[in-house]
Amino acid sequence: MNRTTISLFAGVAALAAVTGFAALTPPDASGTTDTAKAAAELPVERTSLLCPAPSTSDLAETSYTSFTPVTNGTENDGTAELQAATVQSDDGTGDEDAKGKKDKNGEKGEKGDGDKKGKGGDEGAKSVLTPKQPGTPVTVDDSGADSPALVGTADGKFAPGWTVQETTEVAAGTGRGLQGVNCTAPDTEFWFPGASTAGDRTDYVHLTNPDDSAAVVDIELYGKDGALQTTVGEGITVQPHSSEPVLLSTLTDAKQDDVTVHVNVRSGRVGAAVQALDEKLGGDWLPASTDPAANLVMPGIPKDATSVRLIAFAPGDADADLKVRLASPSGLITPAGNETVHVKGGMTTAVDLGDVTRGEAGSLVLTPTDQSVPVVAALRVVRGKGDKRETAFIPATRPVGTRATSADNSGKGSTLSLTSPTGTAKVKVTASAGSEGGTAVSKTYTIKTGTTQDVEPPVPSGLKGTYALTVEQLSGAAVYAARTLAATEEGVPGFTIQTLPDDRGTVAVPKADQDLSVLDK
Repeated sequence: MNRTTISLFAGVAALAAVTGFAALTPPDASGTTDTAKAAAELPVERTSLLCPAPSTSDLAETSYTSFTPVTNGTENDGTAELQAATVQSDDGTGDEDAKGKKDKNGEKGEKGDGDKKGKGGDEGAKSVLTPKQPGTPVTVDDSGADSPALVGTADGKFAPGWTVQETTEVAAGTGRGLQGVNCTAPDTEFWFPGASTAGDRTDYVHLTNPDDSAAVVDIELYGKDGALQTTVGEGITVQPHSSEPVLLSTLTDAKQDDVTVHVNVRSGRVGAAVQALDEKLGGDWLPASTDPAANLVMPGIPKDATSVRLIAFAPGDADADLKVRLASPSGLITPAGNETVHVKGGMTTAVDLGDVTRGEAGSLVLTPTDQSVPVVAALRVVRGKGDKRETAFIPATRPVGTRATSADNSGKGSTLSLTSPTGTAKVKVTASAGSEGGTAVSKTYTIKTGTTQDVEPPVPSGLKGTYALTVEQLSGAAVYAARTLAATEEGVPGFTIQTLPDDRGTVAVPKADQDLSVLDK
């Protein structure tokens, strides 16, 4: 038994050193004196990211941007690649759907060899995007409706903080406008407040399985009166190395404007994101909200937003009473007429906040009025008027923490929003070298208590191509951040918003010494 215990601790330490998704729980310290030592923060050695299929529109123009910030303590070698998610056939071969894409920094890749088994389903398939070195982004473009989902893996020096942004521009049709999403790590549970099964919405939940075995997924929908009866939402099988888009309106006959989607993985793991497409209001990706919590922050509401809608959901039976405040450039204010919101347990609640920012930058802050009840939440943000409106979503997110990264920025059209609800904080923002040239530059910002500051991010000197932004917390209270990309086409103010949570580029590894005396006990 003692030998087993020693091996277990050694295995846990090794696991934490090679993955960015490990969480360690220390053993009971009763009966010990000075054996526990402070954990060391070490760079992760392997990172996985999953990108959903970008669009079903023939007019779609998609750009993928990969970036890894320079991290001290990493080894000199490593690789990172994105490959098409391809279904494994019964005889172990892969589908030939990994078409080549033209890399802005290189030549067009060769078409995948569909009869060789390997990573992502095809050993012979060329990576559609291969970074060359940390600190410099790499971009690749694609077009049309048949772009597949992508499965990405980075190790060594490319793993800590690896970020991939998928940005799609759709000129016309349902969901027209600018759609953006950060490729996400695989997980086993996701919450999406802000989806819809209404007649003018076409919402898909994209499920991508990176592993060698099938994943089994349940999709639950919650409306204004509670759980919606679904027909085929349970036991959805996602084949290995494949992606499955599920149209929400096929899961239920109920037509509701505001729905919370709960993705629960019974076996395996998947990446999940909701693509919300509106006939009149454009569309965007709805990323998952942060885990249910009593205090939530949704940063980066554009100052010219014409409509803001809050969607909240309380898992479980307990009701939540929340105080609603806006972190403005001058401090925390309470929106008139929307001082609080009552969220019934197990039901989705939506509140129209209207023109809540009134021409100024803002972030929404939710806190309990009395009893703390965990909730999830997101904002649907609309810019423009009449038939020239566009939509984006801001889910509740984690703070910047040690470091957060945003890829795919240009010299124009990028806005960085920083907020610190509970205290003054200082952050450093670094603009990386450009994908085709330029020199990195940094700038320091101080965010006062309870305020939101919209800044034009620093731009690399001599910029060519796109660049990445890295936000690092230097001191003070927790900071939350979001980046807005804007591109107006034919008078329609296309935009997309991505939050910047901690990139989890490091992991705490307990420090332990060998103690052979335990063998005598």
